[in-house]
Amino acid sequence: MRRSTARNVSLAAVAATVLAVGAAAPPTPAPASPPTPAPASAPVKEPVAVGFGGAVSSVDADASAAGIAVLRAGGNAVDAAVATAAALGVTEPYSAGIGGGGYFVHYDARSRTVRTIDGRETAPRSADASLFLENGSPIPFAEGMTSGLGVGTPGTPATWEAALDAWGTKSLKELLKPAERLARDGFVVDATFRAQTRANEERFRDFPASAELFLPGGELPVVGSVLKNPDLARTYEKLGRQGTRALYRGDIAHDIVRTVRNPPVREGATRRVRPGDLTIRDLATYETVWRRPTKMSYRGLDVYGMAPSSSGGTTVGEALNILEGTDVATLSQEAYLHRFIEASRVAFADRGRWVGDPAFEDVPVAGLLSQRFADGRACLIKDDAALTSPLAPGDPRHPVPCATTGAAAPTTYEGENTTHLTAADKWGNVVAYTLTIESTGGSGITVPGRGFLLNNELTDFSFAPAHPAVHDPNLPGPGKRPRSSMSPTIVLDRHDRPVLALGSPGGATIITTVLQTLTGHLDRGLPLVDAIAAPRASQRNQPVTDLEPALYDSPLRLRLEALGHAFRQNPEIGAATGVQRLPDGRWLAAAERTRRGGGSAMVVRPAGRP
Repeated sequence: MRRSTARNVSLAAVAATVLAVGAAAPPTPAPASPPTPAPASAPVKEPVAVGFGGAVSSVDADASAAGIAVLRAGGNAVDAAVATAAALGVTEPYSAGIGGGGYFVHYDARSRTVRTIDGRETAPRSADASLFLENGSPIPFAEGMTSGLGVGTPGTPATWEAALDAWGTKSLKELLKPAERLARDGFVVDATFRAQTRANEERFRDFPASAELFLPGGELPVVGSVLKNPDLARTYEKLGRQGTRALYRGDIAHDIVRTVRNPPVREGATRRVRPGDLTIRDLATYETVWRRPTKMSYRGLDVYGMAPSSSGGTTVGEALNILEGTDVATLSQEAYLHRFIEASRVAFADRGRWVGDPAFEDVPVAGLLSQRFADGRACLIKDDAALTSPLAPGDPRHPVPCATTGAAAPTTYEGENTTHLTAADKWGNVVAYTLTIESTGGSGITVPGRGFLLNNELTDFSFAPAHPAVHDPNLPGPGKRPRSSMSPTIVLDRHDRPVLALGSPGGATIITTVLQTLTGHLDRGLPLVDAIAAPRASQRNQPVTDLEPALYDSPLRLRLEALGHAFRQNPEIGAATGVQRLPDGRWLAAAERTRRGGGSAMVVRPAGRP
C-alpha cells in the first residue's frame, strides 16, 4: 500500500474560516453527543457558482466549503477533493466514509493527461463463488446487506493516500483537520439526513454503536439540531498523525476485523446478522490499483472514465458510441428519450455479460468501446418500436451487425446510494471522485468507538449467476472487486484541455444519470446545471424503465408507451455534481437543485454568471 509523505505547506488560511483547525481532539473516548439546538441555520446551498481560482461541487455545503478553504490556502484539486471527501464522511455518513471505497479520476494540467485510481473494496481472501449461497441457494438479500458477510476491505483511506502521494501538495493530517473539526463540533441536521436515518432506524437500533451515534437519546435527530461524532473526530486525528497504516495495520484494523467477524448486535435483537470472514491480512495487503482510463470520442470531444472493475466507463462509452450516429441535437424530446433509453438498454446488456474485475475476468474493454461494435448494436434500435428486456448481449470480440449472442440475462440488483464530488483548481487540474459504502447506511454496523459505518459492498456481486446458461463475470472470488456502476467522468477538448467533469451516486442508475447529463449538455444544449436538474429516465436492461415524476406524469410517457416502452415511477434518480471550464477561464460549479435536498456548488472567487 502506498504511504503518504508529509508536506510542509500550511493550511493556516483555513483557520480564518468556519472550518478552521481547532484544538486537538481529547485522547479519551466519549459517547456520541446528542443533537443540540443549532446555533445558526444550516449552510446555504447554491446549485451553481461561477468564478476564478478553482471550484468544488458536492451534495453538502460544509463539505464543499472544506474543499474551497483548501483551494484558498493554496492547495490543488487533489488536496481539495480529499478534504471534501473527508467532510462528506461526517455529514453524509450513510453514503460514504473511511469504511468504504471508490474511484478517483484525475486530470493533470501540466501533462494534459488523465489517470485513475481504483479504490474499490475487495472480498476476503477466503471468499469464493459460494459466498452468498446456503445449501446451494442464494441467501436473502437482506441477510447479506445487514451483516459482516457483505463487508469488503475498505479502499477509501488508501485512495486518499495514493492520490496525495501522486499529485497532492498537502499532508493528509492537514487535509483531515476541517473534517475533524466538523465531526467534533457537529453539523446541522437537514431533512434528507433525518429521512435517511428514519429509513435505517430499525437496522441502527440492532447495533448499539450505530444507535448511540445516529439515534442519540433513542430518538431520530431533529431537523435543525446539531449532530456530533467525537469518535470519528478522534479517528481522523489518529489517521492524520499515524497515516492510513493505522486503519490497515493498527488498532483500527483490529477493531474493523473484530466487528466484521463478530457483529455487535444488541441483546434481544431478532435480526439474523451473519458474520464475515475479513482478516487482518486482508486489510494489511489491500492495494489500490492504477488503471488506464477508458477513452472514447464523442462529438469531437474525448470522454474519459473509469475502467473495470467499474462498468461506468465502458457502459457510458458504449452508449455514447451508439448515439454517435444519431443527430441527437435535432430530435424531438420523445425521439431523444426513446433513443437514450434504447442505447442504455443495449449497453447494459453487454455490461452484464462482459464486465467484472479484470484480475479475474478477460474484459474486452477495447471491443466494448469500439465504434464498430456500437454501430452493430445500434442497428437493433428502431424508431417505431421499443426493444424488450432482458436483451441478449453482443460479442465485442467478434462484432456482427444486429446480432446477439447467447441467452439474455437479467440485470442484477445494485444498491442506490453513494456520493460524488468534483473539484478544479487555478492551475487547471480537475478531479472527479465517486465514493461509497453501498446501500444507504452501508451494512448498518458502526465500528464501536471509531465513528464510521462499514460498507456492504460485497452485495454488488451476483449472489448466483444471473442466468444459468450465461457466464456471469461478477461472482465473488478471493480478493475480488465487485463490479461497480460508479462513473466519474472527465471530458477534454481536442487540445486535451478540460471541458467538464461530472459524476453521480445512484447504484446502476449512475450510468444513465451521467449519460443523460452528458447528452443533455453536449447535444441538447442545456446549461450544465439544467442538464443536471432535468427529469431523468433510467433503463438498465430491465422490463421497465424508471422515470422521475416529471416524466412519468408527462404526455411523453404515453407516447413512449405507444412504442412499446413500459415504465415505473422512481421518486428520485441520482444526485449529480459537475464542474465546467468556461471559455474565458472561469470555472462553473454545478449541483442538484432539489435532489437529496439540493447540492452545493462553490468557487474560490465568485465572478458573475456565465
